[in-house]
Amino acid sequence: MANVFTRLMDSIEGDIQAFLDKKDEKNPMQALNHYLRQSEKETEKVRQLIERQRRLKDEFSSERKEADLMADKRRDQAEIAEKAGEHELADYARKDYEEYRARAERLTYSEIEAMRQLEALEKKYEEMNHKLKDMRLRRMEMMGRENVARARHQISKLDTGAGEKPYSRFADMERYIEELEHKVNNDYYRHTFDSKIARIEKQINSGGASSESNEKMV
Repeated sequence: MANVFTRLMDSIEGDIQAFLDKKDEKNPMQALNHYLRQSEKETEKVRQLIERQRRLKDEFSSERKEADLMADKRRDQAEIAEKAGEHELADYARKDYEEYRARAERLTYSEIEAMRQLEALEKKYEEMNHKLKDMRLRRMEMMGRENVARARHQISKLDTGAGEKPYSRFADMERYIEELEHKVNNDYYRHTFDSKIARIEKQINSGGASSESNEKMV
């Protein structure tokens, strides 16, 4: 069973490493996302197999303990029957004792082997998780590079202006804003200038009228 699990995980690890070593993917981001999802599914399957192996190891342990208890019980019963002169019962107890002892030894070996296999599988599973984390890190790095590439492409489109003008669109926008600001300032100055002149003219006219009135009074 361990060989089957080991071959499965070695195969998955080999596929992951082979993918990470690829340099000529046409669409590496899409391929990586797809392969990462598949690897996560396979890793989850291995985790479930490890849980089954752990339960199997516990079952071996439980059966071995029960066989040990029954072997001890039959051994004691054989001694009691022999002392009582019940040779037939003693023979039966000794035979049963040998069977339980053999079963306990077999279960002990199976328990030890299952434990060894479980430890090896857990180690492999941990290595697979590290591989997946490495793939997730690669994905984030690739996403960063992809975002930068797209941003540069967009900036390049803005700079070239689709080949229609020698200036960038940003430069055109800045120039338009400056011209608009200049026009607004001129309109404001012209309006305030006209208002100031009108006020001064009104003050002058008002002052002239006051002077004529004073002369008549004199």
